[in-house]
Amino acid sequence: MDNPASRSLKLLVINPGSTSTKVSLFENETSLFEKSVFHDAPQLLQFPHVNDQMDFRYQVIMDMLKDYGVAASDIDVFVGRGGSAYSQPGGVTAIDQRLYDDTVAAVGGSEHPAKLGVMLAWKFATTYGRNAYTLNPTNVDEYCDYARLTGIKGVYRTSHSHVLNQKAVAEFHAEKLGKRYDECNFIVAHIDGGITVSAHDHGRMVDGNMGADGEGTFTPTRIGSVPVLALLDYIDSHSVKEARLMCSRAGGFVSLFGTADSDVIHRKVDEGDKKATLVWNTMIYQICKQIGEMSAVLCGKVDGILLTGGLMRFHDIIDGIKMRCGWIAPVSVYPGEMEQEALALSVLKALRGEAPILTYAGKPVWSGFAEIGL
Repeated sequence: MDNPASRSLKLLVINPGSTSTKVSLFENETSLFEKSVFHDAPQLLQFPHVNDQMDFRYQVIMDMLKDYGVAASDIDVFVGRGGSAYSQPGGVTAIDQRLYDDTVAAVGGSEHPAKLGVMLAWKFATTYGRNAYTLNPTNVDEYCDYARLTGIKGVYRTSHSHVLNQKAVAEFHAEKLGKRYDECNFIVAHIDGGITVSAHDHGRMVDGNMGADGEGTFTPTRIGSVPVLALLDYIDSHSVKEARLMCSRAGGFVSLFGTADSDVIHRKVDEGDKKATLVWNTMIYQICKQIGEMSAVLCGKVDGILLTGGLMRFHDIIDGIKMRCGWIAPVSVYPGEMEQEALALSVLKALRGEAPILTYAGKPVWSGFAEIGL
């Protein structure tokens, strides 16, 4: 590719989520369009595996481009949200065959739909002879050692989170405070189809819940933390496959109501439905517990609690968190996500030589405590 600083570039940003496909087209820093298509859980559960959604999501994107009169062949750069490969450092990474293959195989152990961003960007790039990149995938690993160890030898906690949006929001909020991200301590909660809450200690995400691995609050699509023996009893009468599916796509609201559509559930809350009210308020309660955990990680030295994600359109979630957690630190709200802008502008900056472009290493950032017998 010629010098990207010398001409205008069109970047297609592909962001698959657990309940949506969001696509943006940028021309340099200018967003030409952004569109998000909601997919309810029953629609996606027809695909046995996340990888099986590829053709479906590809066609969704092609239909969007057609609606806006854009030919895929006219796009210069493809940018995809990522995850599921081996853990990676933060920053812009070039998508290559090794990263694509490891993403498909989910060698990092997490089957989150975000992986489809890398897979789709690579498919477009190889089809049209372009380059593809990703930024801060769900498996960026900056954990402290205390966040890794479990009570089972050889079983560790790893970072599976909404890193992309959480870091984008944290950087934006730090700038509003007149500071750098690496000068601040934040608790960031991404609240949507999946929910992750993490502790950011001077620019590093040092701990958080593994959102797509059955940890933390239950969500519209995920079971969250379940007592181990209770889960084993469940598996006795079901299957490991069913339990795995509940961790990422068929738990939470889907299990309790048969839908991941939060608007449907919240309407029931507004109507006074006792079941919906209990479930909804329990979700808020569990989010607050996670925020409390992360405040302990930061030793109570918290510059702000930052709430983001699609469910920030519901004010009772915000009010509930402020009521239970406002004493910890000021609560700031950033509805939706900053992911599209972060993906496009960070890649554009890297293409101009203003930031590094990383190469996927094909091995984890961190590989265990074997040297000390753990």
